[in-house]
Amino acid sequence: MEEMRRVTTCGICVRDGKVLVGKRIKEGEIGGLWEFPGGKNRWHETVADTLKREWLEELGVHVTVGNALGTTDFVHKGTHFTLVACEVSFPEDEKPVLSVQTELKFVTLDELKGLAMAPSDQAIRSILLSEQSL
Repeated sequence: MEEMRRVTTCGICVRDGKVLVGKRIKEGEIGGLWEFPGGKNRWHETVADTLKREWLEELGVHVTVGNALGTTDFVHKGTHFTLVACEVSFPEDEKPVLSVQTELKFVTLDELKGLAMAPSDQAIRSILLSEQSL
């Protein structure tokens, strides 16, 4: 039986040298953990389309998607995921709304090191920390 494969995304929004992270609502397997906002790709959707849709659905903001920053692979419930992290930005006059997160904040790289993050986002954090600049 062939393993199921899916693409999932996270957007890395940087302002003034800080990156945006969200704390998930308490429910679910990653409840209460910090993450880079994003979500699962729908079949035949591009990474950019996924990020635009997910940020609009979950945060109510219209993002512009930039360069890919890195990828990582993980398996969850028998499905192999490739997590693609891309730069995103949104107009400063658009204020995110909370729906799947209880908190959003911009953090420095040093602050990012100390956050309890969702397992899949930990590898993306490592990529950002290895760059040592935002």
